Amino acid sequence: MRTLKRSEKIALTIPILAAAGILFLSHQTNAQDLETVDYVDLEKYSGEWYEIASFPQSFQKGCTCTKATYTPNEDGTIQVENTCNLPEKEKTKTATAKAFVEEGSGNAKLKVQFFWPFRGKYWIIDLADDYSYAVVGHPNRKYLWILSRTPEMDQTIYEGILKRVKEKGFDLTKLEKTIQCEA
Repeated sequence: MRTLKRSEKIALTIPILAAAGILFLSHQTNAQDLETVDYVDLEKYSGEWYEIASFPQSFQKGCTCTKATYTPNEDGTIQVENTCNLPEKEKTKTATAKAFVEEGSGNAKLKVQFFWPFRGKYWIIDLADDYSYAVVGHPNRKYLWILSRTPEMDQTIYEGILKRVKEKGFDLTKLEKTIQCEA
């Protein structure tokens, strides 16, 4: 049996600690409830999304060109594949997960599981009628992602999203634009 190298142990430990942190934070709540969209058509939501901006997280440190791809599974869950470029390491980072829809949420509240048994809350709090953009948050307001079907977003649309997100109680001073690659 091969013994893991120190770097391999660290590489395995970091994602587990990140998942544990997400689980811990998922139980922290703000006095104000976070309102989601009424309904999400999972077929329309599926496909590729580009991250336009987010609250920085340790598991995304150094990432550029961040994308997420959602694929519905036959069992009603959703396969999630997140990718980003790590320019300093000259490589692409990929993380896969399974998302579970919360019953009675109109498909707007998901629990994403990157590592068993941990599941983090993934709430769709803003969504374009044509599914050209989406905003995902967490009820503790420590996680936020602004997503688009294209690598760039119209500034007027972006500013409208920021206004609505701020009204929902998110601290926009934490928001950072994502360096995005061309499609």
